[in-house]
Amino acid sequence: MMPVVGENPNIHMVTCAGVLSLFISACYLWSARKRTTLHMTDRYLFISQMLHVAVCAYVPTSTHSSLQLKQGLPLLNQIISWTTLGSSLFVPLLSSTRLFHRLLSIFLSLTSTYLLLSTGSEALFPPVLSWLMFVWINMEQEAMLSQGISGRQELSTLDFSENIDITKIRQLKLDDIRRSYFFVFFIITAFFGTGNIASINSFDPASVYCFLTVFNPFIMGGLMMWKVIIPFIIVMCTFETIQVSTQLSSRSLFLIVLVISDLMALHFFFLVQDYGSWLDIGTSISHYVIVMSMTIFLMLLSLMTHILTSRRVSLWKTRKMHFP
Repeated sequence: MMPVVGENPNIHMVTCAGVLSLFISACYLWSARKRTTLHMTDRYLFISQMLHVAVCAYVPTSTHSSLQLKQGLPLLNQIISWTTLGSSLFVPLLSSTRLFHRLLSIFLSLTSTYLLLSTGSEALFPPVLSWLMFVWINMEQEAMLSQGISGRQELSTLDFSENIDITKIRQLKLDDIRRSYFFVFFIITAFFGTGNIASINSFDPASVYCFLTVFNPFIMGGLMMWKVIIPFIIVMCTFETIQVSTQLSSRSLFLIVLVISDLMALHFFFLVQDYGSWLDIGTSISHYVIVMSMTIFLMLLSLMTHILTSRRVSLWKTRKMHFP
Protein backbone atom coordinates (compact mmCIF):
# COMPACT_ATOMS: atom_id res chain seq x y z
CA MET A 1 0.00 0.00 0.00
CA MET A 2 3.01 2.31 0.42
CA PRO A 3 5.01 3.77 -2.49
CA VAL A 4 8.02 1.90 -3.83
CA VAL A 5 11.24 2.70 -1.97
CA GLY A 6 13.52 5.00 -3.95
CA GLU A 7 10.98 6.49 -6.37
CA ASN A 8 10.07 9.61 -4.40
CA PRO A 9 12.53 10.39 -1.58
CA ASN A 10 10.83 11.73 1.53
CA ILE A 11 13.41 12.83 4.08
CA HIS A 12 10.69 13.88 6.53
CA MET A 13 9.81 10.20 6.99
CA VAL A 14 13.40 9.54 8.08
CA THR A 15 13.08 12.25 10.72
CA CYS A 16 9.77 10.76 11.88
CA ALA A 17 11.44 7.34 12.16
CA GLY A 18 14.14 8.84 14.37
CA VAL A 19 11.53 10.47 16.59
CA LEU A 20 9.63 7.17 16.80
CA SER A 21 12.81 5.31 17.79
CA LEU A 22 13.51 7.83 20.53
CA PHE A 23 9.91 7.60 21.74
CA ILE A 24 10.08 3.78 21.93
CA SER A 25 13.38 3.90 23.82
CA ALA A 26 12.14 6.53 26.26
CA CYS A 27 8.94 4.56 26.91
CA TYR A 28 10.91 1.41 27.72
CA LEU A 29 13.35 3.19 30.03
CA TRP A 30 10.44 4.90 31.79
CA SER A 31 8.50 1.65 32.26
CA ALA A 32 11.54 -0.37 33.36
CA ARG A 33 12.92 2.12 35.89
CA LYS A 34 11.18 0.40 38.83
CA ARG A 35 11.78 -3.22 37.79
CA THR A 36 15.51 -3.16 37.10
CA THR A 37 18.29 -1.00 38.40
CA LEU A 38 20.22 0.81 35.72
CA HIS A 39 23.88 1.41 36.45
CA MET A 40 25.34 4.83 35.91
CA THR A 41 27.55 3.72 33.00
CA ASP A 42 24.59 2.08 31.23
CA ARG A 43 22.47 5.18 31.79
CA TYR A 44 25.11 7.43 30.24
CA LEU A 45 25.52 4.97 27.37
CA PHE A 46 21.79 4.91 26.60
CA ILE A 47 21.56 8.71 26.76
CA SER A 48 24.51 9.06 24.40
CA GLN A 49 23.00 6.51 22.01
CA MET A 50 19.67 8.31 21.99
CA LEU A 51 21.41 11.59 21.26
CA HIS A 52 23.29 9.82 18.49
CA VAL A 53 19.99 8.63 16.99
CA ALA A 54 18.73 12.22 17.05
CA VAL A 55 21.88 13.37 15.23
CA CYS A 56 21.57 10.57 12.64
CA ALA A 57 17.94 11.53 12.04
CA TYR A 58 19.08 15.08 11.23
CA VAL A 59 22.07 14.17 9.03
CA PRO A 60 19.96 12.95 6.01
CA THR A 61 17.97 16.19 6.07
CA SER A 62 21.14 18.27 6.19
CA THR A 63 22.76 16.21 3.42
CA HIS A 64 19.68 16.40 1.21
CA SER A 65 19.40 20.18 1.54
CA SER A 66 23.13 20.63 0.92
CA LEU A 67 23.00 18.55 -2.26
CA GLN A 68 19.97 20.47 -3.51
CA LEU A 69 21.92 23.71 -3.09
CA LYS A 70 24.80 22.19 -5.13
CA GLN A 71 27.16 22.47 -2.13
CA GLY A 72 28.18 18.82 -2.07
CA LEU A 73 28.33 16.40 0.85
CA PRO A 74 29.34 18.19 4.09
CA LEU A 75 32.51 16.74 5.59
CA LEU A 76 31.02 16.63 9.10
CA ASN A 77 28.05 14.59 7.89
CA GLN A 78 30.38 12.16 6.14
CA ILE A 79 32.50 11.73 9.28
CA ILE A 80 29.41 11.12 11.41
CA SER A 81 28.07 8.57 8.92
CA TRP A 82 31.24 6.50 8.65
CA THR A 83 31.86 6.67 12.41
CA THR A 84 28.32 5.44 13.05
CA LEU A 85 28.77 2.58 10.60
CA GLY A 86 32.10 1.53 12.09
CA SER A 87 30.87 1.58 15.69
CA SER A 88 27.43 0.01 15.10
CA LEU A 89 28.54 -3.46 16.24
CA PHE A 90 31.01 -2.32 18.92
CA VAL A 91 28.92 0.11 20.98
CA PRO A 92 26.36 -2.54 22.13
CA LEU A 93 29.25 -4.56 23.61
CA LEU A 94 29.74 -1.76 26.13
CA SER A 95 26.25 -2.10 27.60
CA SER A 96 24.97 -4.46 30.24
CA THR A 97 24.24 -8.05 29.23
CA ARG A 98 20.82 -7.89 30.86
CA LEU A 99 18.26 -9.06 28.34
CA PHE A 100 16.33 -5.90 27.49
CA HIS A 101 19.25 -3.57 28.20
CA ARG A 102 21.39 -5.26 25.58
CA LEU A 103 18.49 -5.44 23.11
CA LEU A 104 17.83 -1.71 23.55
CA SER A 105 21.48 -0.90 22.94
CA ILE A 106 21.53 -3.06 19.78
CA PHE A 107 18.31 -1.42 18.56
CA LEU A 108 19.63 2.12 19.02
CA SER A 109 22.96 1.30 17.39
CA LEU A 110 21.46 -0.39 14.33
CA THR A 111 18.72 2.22 13.94
CA SER A 112 21.32 4.99 13.75
CA THR A 113 22.97 3.29 10.78
CA TYR A 114 19.64 2.47 9.12
CA LEU A 115 18.50 6.09 9.30
CA LEU A 116 21.62 7.19 7.43
CA LEU A 117 20.88 4.65 4.68
CA SER A 118 17.21 5.60 4.30
CA THR A 119 15.48 8.03 1.98
CA GLY A 120 11.83 7.57 2.84
CA SER A 121 9.27 5.34 4.46
CA GLU A 122 11.63 2.33 4.79
CA ALA A 123 13.18 4.06 7.82
CA LEU A 124 10.01 3.26 9.78
CA PHE A 125 10.54 -0.48 9.29
CA PRO A 126 13.21 -1.19 12.00
CA PRO A 127 11.32 0.61 14.84
CA VAL A 128 8.06 -1.16 13.98
CA LEU A 129 9.85 -4.51 13.55
CA SER A 130 11.63 -4.07 16.90
CA TRP A 131 8.31 -3.33 18.62
CA LEU A 132 6.85 -6.46 17.04
CA MET A 133 9.84 -8.49 18.28
CA PHE A 134 9.26 -7.11 21.78
CA VAL A 135 5.66 -8.33 21.60
CA TRP A 136 6.84 -11.74 20.38
CA ILE A 137 9.23 -12.14 23.33
CA ASN A 138 6.52 -11.28 25.85
CA MET A 139 4.01 -13.53 24.07
CA GLU A 140 6.32 -16.53 24.34
CA GLN A 141 6.92 -15.76 28.01
CA GLU A 142 3.18 -15.56 28.67
CA ALA A 143 2.71 -18.86 26.83
CA MET A 144 5.17 -20.47 29.23
CA LEU A 145 3.30 -18.91 32.17
CA SER A 146 -0.04 -20.28 30.99
CA GLN A 147 1.46 -23.77 30.74
CA GLY A 148 2.91 -23.56 34.23
CA ILE A 149 6.45 -24.51 33.20
CA SER A 150 8.71 -24.72 36.21
CA GLY A 151 11.88 -22.70 36.31
CA ARG A 152 10.36 -19.74 34.51
CA GLN A 153 12.15 -16.47 35.28
CA GLU A 154 11.18 -12.87 34.85
CA LEU A 155 12.48 -11.37 31.63
CA SER A 156 13.99 -8.42 33.48
CA THR A 157 16.23 -10.77 35.52
CA LEU A 158 17.60 -12.78 32.60
CA ASP A 159 21.16 -12.27 31.46
CA PHE A 160 22.68 -13.19 28.12
CA SER A 161 26.10 -13.88 29.63
CA GLU A 162 24.84 -16.51 32.07
CA ASN A 163 25.44 -20.00 30.79
CA ILE A 164 22.30 -22.13 30.62
CA ASP A 165 22.37 -24.97 33.11
CA ILE A 166 22.58 -28.23 31.19
CA THR A 167 20.27 -29.93 33.66
CA LYS A 168 17.55 -27.34 32.96
CA ILE A 169 17.65 -27.69 29.16
CA ARG A 170 14.38 -29.31 28.22
CA GLN A 171 13.33 -31.48 25.30
CA LEU A 172 11.54 -30.26 22.22
CA LYS A 173 7.79 -29.68 22.40
CA LEU A 174 5.05 -28.76 19.97
CA ASP A 175 5.34 -25.09 20.95
CA ASP A 176 8.88 -25.05 19.61
CA ILE A 177 7.52 -25.69 16.12
CA ARG A 178 5.50 -22.49 16.47
CA ARG A 179 8.59 -20.55 17.59
CA SER A 180 10.64 -21.85 14.66
CA TYR A 181 7.82 -21.10 12.23
CA PHE A 182 7.51 -17.54 13.54
CA PHE A 183 11.25 -17.16 13.21
CA VAL A 184 11.25 -18.22 9.55
CA PHE A 185 8.24 -15.98 8.90
CA PHE A 186 9.90 -12.93 10.46
CA ILE A 187 13.15 -13.61 8.59
CA ILE A 188 11.28 -13.56 5.28
CA THR A 189 9.38 -10.47 6.41
CA ALA A 190 12.67 -8.76 7.30
CA PHE A 191 14.03 -9.47 3.83
CA PHE A 192 11.00 -8.41 1.81
CA GLY A 193 9.71 -5.79 4.25
CA THR A 194 11.17 -2.76 2.48
CA GLY A 195 11.48 -3.90 -1.12
CA ASN A 196 12.23 -6.93 -3.26
CA ILE A 197 15.23 -8.90 -4.45
CA ALA A 198 15.67 -6.51 -7.40
CA SER A 199 16.19 -3.57 -5.04
CA ILE A 200 19.77 -4.72 -4.43
CA ASN A 201 20.62 -4.52 -8.13
CA SER A 202 18.58 -1.42 -9.02
CA PHE A 203 18.73 0.67 -5.87
CA ASP A 204 18.53 4.43 -5.61
CA PRO A 205 22.02 5.95 -5.12
CA ALA A 206 20.46 8.65 -2.94
CA SER A 207 20.30 6.17 -0.04
CA VAL A 208 24.10 6.25 0.34
CA TYR A 209 24.62 9.98 -0.17
CA CYS A 210 25.32 10.44 3.54
CA PHE A 211 28.46 8.31 3.08
CA LEU A 212 29.68 9.22 -0.42
CA THR A 213 28.48 10.96 -3.54
CA VAL A 214 31.11 9.66 -5.97
CA PHE A 215 29.92 6.55 -7.81
CA ASN A 216 31.65 3.47 -6.41
CA PRO A 217 29.68 0.27 -7.06
CA PHE A 218 31.58 -1.91 -4.55
CA ILE A 219 31.24 0.45 -1.59
CA MET A 220 27.65 1.32 -2.49
CA GLY A 221 26.76 -2.35 -2.88
CA GLY A 222 28.32 -3.15 0.49
CA LEU A 223 26.36 -0.38 2.18
CA MET A 224 23.12 -1.60 0.63
CA MET A 225 23.85 -5.18 1.70
CA TRP A 226 24.39 -3.97 5.27
CA LYS A 227 21.06 -2.14 5.08
CA VAL A 228 19.39 -5.44 4.09
CA ILE A 229 21.16 -7.35 6.90
CA ILE A 230 20.15 -4.97 9.73
CA PRO A 231 16.53 -6.29 9.99
CA PHE A 232 17.98 -9.83 9.97
CA ILE A 233 20.11 -8.99 13.01
CA ILE A 234 17.08 -7.63 14.87
CA VAL A 235 15.15 -10.88 14.27
CA MET A 236 18.17 -13.06 15.12
CA CYS A 237 18.75 -11.23 18.42
CA THR A 238 15.09 -11.80 19.27
CA PHE A 239 15.44 -15.50 18.45
CA GLU A 240 18.50 -15.64 20.71
CA THR A 241 16.43 -14.03 23.47
CA ILE A 242 13.67 -16.62 23.11
CA GLN A 243 16.21 -19.43 23.31
CA VAL A 244 17.58 -18.02 26.56
CA SER A 245 14.16 -17.34 28.09
CA THR A 246 12.72 -20.76 27.17
CA GLN A 247 15.93 -22.62 28.20
CA LEU A 248 16.19 -24.51 24.96
CA SER A 249 19.31 -25.44 23.07
CA SER A 250 19.91 -23.40 19.94
CA ARG A 251 20.83 -26.58 18.08
CA SER A 252 17.38 -28.04 18.67
CA LEU A 253 15.54 -25.01 17.34
CA PHE A 254 17.81 -24.80 14.32
CA LEU A 255 16.98 -28.40 13.46
CA ILE A 256 13.32 -27.41 13.21
CA VAL A 257 14.24 -24.33 11.16
CA LEU A 258 16.29 -26.60 8.88
CA VAL A 259 13.30 -28.88 8.31
CA ILE A 260 11.02 -25.91 7.53
CA SER A 261 13.61 -24.48 5.13
CA ASP A 262 13.98 -27.82 3.35
CA LEU A 263 10.22 -28.06 2.88
CA MET A 264 10.13 -24.54 1.49
CA ALA A 265 13.07 -25.29 -0.82
CA LEU A 266 11.32 -28.40 -2.10
CA HIS A 267 8.19 -26.37 -2.74
CA PHE A 268 10.02 -23.64 -4.66
CA PHE A 269 12.03 -26.25 -6.59
CA PHE A 270 8.87 -27.50 -8.24
CA LEU A 271 7.87 -23.89 -9.00
CA VAL A 272 11.04 -23.15 -10.98
CA GLN A 273 10.10 -22.20 -14.55
CA ASP A 274 12.12 -22.72 -17.72
CA TYR A 275 9.63 -20.98 -19.98
CA GLY A 276 7.94 -17.60 -20.15
CA SER A 277 9.47 -14.16 -19.72
CA TRP A 278 12.91 -13.56 -18.27
CA LEU A 279 11.30 -11.94 -15.23
CA ASP A 280 9.22 -15.04 -14.42
CA ILE A 281 12.20 -17.37 -14.89
CA GLY A 282 14.52 -15.18 -12.82
CA THR A 283 11.97 -14.72 -10.04
CA SER A 284 11.33 -18.45 -9.70
CA ILE A 285 15.05 -19.25 -9.62
CA SER A 286 15.82 -16.46 -7.14
CA HIS A 287 13.13 -17.70 -4.74
CA TYR A 288 14.63 -21.18 -4.79
CA VAL A 289 18.19 -19.90 -4.29
CA ILE A 290 17.13 -17.63 -1.42
CA VAL A 291 15.49 -20.48 0.49
CA MET A 292 18.39 -22.88 -0.16
CA SER A 293 21.02 -20.42 1.04
CA MET A 294 18.93 -19.16 3.96
CA THR A 295 20.00 -21.93 6.35
CA ILE A 296 23.74 -21.42 5.89
CA PHE A 297 23.34 -17.67 6.08
CA LEU A 298 21.29 -17.90 9.28
CA MET A 299 23.86 -20.15 10.97
CA LEU A 300 26.63 -17.61 10.28
CA LEU A 301 24.38 -14.78 11.40
CA SER A 302 23.48 -16.69 14.56
CA LEU A 303 27.15 -16.87 15.54
CA MET A 304 27.50 -13.12 15.09
CA THR A 305 24.37 -12.32 17.09
CA HIS A 306 25.48 -14.66 19.89
CA ILE A 307 28.67 -12.64 20.24
CA LEU A 308 26.72 -9.40 19.94
CA THR A 309 24.33 -10.33 22.76
CA SER A 310 26.47 -12.27 25.24
CA ARG A 311 29.88 -10.57 25.10
CA ARG A 312 30.78 -7.39 26.94
CA VAL A 313 33.76 -5.09 26.62
CA SER A 314 34.66 -3.01 29.66
CA LEU A 315 36.63 0.16 29.10
CA TRP A 316 36.65 1.20 32.74
CA LYS A 317 38.32 -1.63 34.59
CA THR A 318 39.16 -0.80 38.17
CA ARG A 319 42.59 -1.78 39.33
CA LYS A 320 42.99 -3.61 42.59
CA MET A 321 45.22 -1.91 45.13
CA HIS A 322 47.40 -4.18 47.23
CA PHE A 323 48.64 -2.81 50.52
CA PRO A 324 51.51 -4.37 52.42
